[in-house]
Amino acid sequence: MKIREKLKNMNFEKRRLPVSSRITQQTLINIVTIIVGSFLFAIGVNTFMIAGNLGEGGVTGLAVILYYAFDISPAISNFLMNAVLLVVGFKFLSRRSMYYTIVVVILTSLFLWLTEDWQIQTDQILINTVFGGLFVGLGIGLVIRIGATTAGTTILARLVNKYMDINVSYALLFFDLVVITIGLTVMTLEQVLLTVIALYIGMKVMDFIIEGMNPKKAITIISDHPDRLGKMINSEIRRGVTIMEGRGFYTQADKDILYVIINKNQLPRVKRLIKHYDENAFVVVHDVNSVLGNYFI
Repeated sequence: MKIREKLKNMNFEKRRLPVSSRITQQTLINIVTIIVGSFLFAIGVNTFMIAGNLGEGGVTGLAVILYYAFDISPAISNFLMNAVLLVVGFKFLSRRSMYYTIVVVILTSLFLWLTEDWQIQTDQILINTVFGGLFVGLGIGLVIRIGATTAGTTILARLVNKYMDINVSYALLFFDLVVITIGLTVMTLEQVLLTVIALYIGMKVMDFIIEGMNPKKAITIISDHPDRLGKMINSEIRRGVTIMEGRGFYTQADKDILYVIINKNQLPRVKRLIKHYDENAFVVVHDVNSVLGNYFI
């Protein structure tokens, strides 16, 4: 716990490197994370997915299809297609994210080239499926966690969101499904279905890396006994509670609304306690992607 508290109190964003006053320690950590993430991504694609004649989603998936069809190196096609997309969609990325994304595109293409011959041949295709999804999800998760993107269909998804008002995640899923469908021209139906399994595993691993080992939940509570519930959460769950003023539309009655952030593993206990103290309370549980600030421990 002491080590964790020390790391939490160290502000890497403001600590400058001795060799350069413009580069912070956090920037160096981000660059190292991008290198590791790009390398793991390349391992997942070459060592497991291509070795098992499986596909991928997004631009890398198109690069794999071109490799199967025309024997074009995925490193070259991945770089060229992502470069075009970066030119088209650069205005949809922040300046910081743009710089990191350019580095990610260069590194992933470089590592895809360096690891072209790193292939594990096995008769158990599930090994390629599981570990391919694991390494790809781990690599992408590390890249996204520090605020960068993997370019590719992420930029297309943002364009669709801007001009067609479609959720980014749904747009990403659509493009991945399109790429997988195109993969039927060079892969069997079995290989395509195994690719879908690998993508699902990669998504879950990516979520785990981004959210952490203990994701958070936000709870909104509307109760006739807000003080009683607030004291209960403070004393038994040991979490701070925010009270917001609200008013019912139909009754026009004023209500105090409780808002609290908890760890996911505390949710069952909180639900039981709320039901015990006020079984008529209206409770809404929200997913939380990240929690910033020093008020949550």
